[in-house]
Amino acid sequence: SDDKALKRHLLRKYSGYLGGLRKELSKKRKKGKLPKEARQKLLTWWELHYRWPYPSEMEKIALAESTGLEQKQINNWFINQRKRHWKPTEEMEFAVMEAYHHQSTDAAAAFYVDVDARLVGATAAAPASAVYTARPDH
Repeated sequence: SDDKALKRHLLRKYSGYLGGLRKELSKKRKKGKLPKEARQKLLTWWELHYRWPYPSEMEKIALAESTGLEQKQINNWFINQRKRHWKPTEEMEFAVMEAYHHQSTDAAAAFYVDVDARLVGATAAAPASAVYTARPDH
């Protein structure tokens, strides 16, 4: 009985504070979708670069400006999109595995440039610099 009275007293005294705290916590937990227009712009880029969906830093900045999103949101969107919807071709998987086995960084970098040139030639998708944003050792 004393416990119930104390509980009622504390709830009355702190209910406003607890309500505000609850509201704050729910804001932080809330997972909002990105605005439809922003998602559409990101998907358009994705479709144009599907074979190698790693935007350069300059492309990320441009996407952030054109969508009104923060660069962190752009980065997270691409990470999630690749994880959920991208299957690298066997040729790309082989190229990544081969690069892991190269001893020198210079040899690995030269290998990546060669692989990138072949992939870009086949897709006309990624700038030569794009391959460096996704190197497995970075």
